[in-house]
Amino acid sequence: MEGIVFGQYVPGSSLLHRLDPRTKIVVSAMLLWSVFIVETPAEFTGFGLLILMLYIIGGVAGSFLKVMKPGLFLIVITVVLNMFFTPGETLFSIGPIPVSRTGLENGFILALKIMFLILISSLLTLVTSPVQMTDGMERLMKPLKRVGFPASELAMMINIALRFIPTFWEETDKIIKAQKSRGADFESWHLQKRAKYMTALLVPLFVSSFRKADELAMAMESRGYVVGMERTSLHKLELRPADYFVLILTAIVISIFAVFKFLS
Repeated sequence: MEGIVFGQYVPGSSLLHRLDPRTKIVVSAMLLWSVFIVETPAEFTGFGLLILMLYIIGGVAGSFLKVMKPGLFLIVITVVLNMFFTPGETLFSIGPIPVSRTGLENGFILALKIMFLILISSLLTLVTSPVQMTDGMERLMKPLKRVGFPASELAMMINIALRFIPTFWEETDKIIKAQKSRGADFESWHLQKRAKYMTALLVPLFVSSFRKADELAMAMESRGYVVGMERTSLHKLELRPADYFVLILTAIVISIFAVFKFLS
């Protein structure tokens, strides 16, 4: 669990840090949508280089690989399931199980797309503070308040969920180390023993999570937070020329890319 930075904020003064949170959220949404239409090796290479360049511009290049740790299991499972269960031309066999060319290709394509989704989402949290994230989402969803949509509450819930991801991993790491010191073997291949040790992990983890949620609720109430009450912000959000430039440039590039994809 050590070294996991998914959901954390890294303070800085880079161009990405200085952008309005609404700009970063909208651009991230456009990039996330673009992931689903990337198909060819050249497109994957270009998209990967673009994400790497954004990490370098944001001054968080050191976190480029670290943010992938929580998703490694999902990526490996995706590749393995596609290799073994997708019909097609057999490349080789692992025992009695054939591995198809189509399955291998589909597995790697899906794995790359999952990696891109994780990297883009992580970049947003790395260069945007929790307070800015909440303010940005609330302002973006503000027009929906006219129809009774709880924009402020939803923005707060999303922000709290993102903020508690690193806390969740840290707590999991502490419990695993504590249980290992008591003789627990989380790498055991014996299913019954593994289930027993996982219970020893999950029970205290859930108890700790509920306790932290209760403490957070009491802290918010003691500071006068009331559901539905109109909130004010210490820092007023205002789009600057750099924000307009980034938004327009991203929209133009993605639109051109999408048009060529659908016409080809």
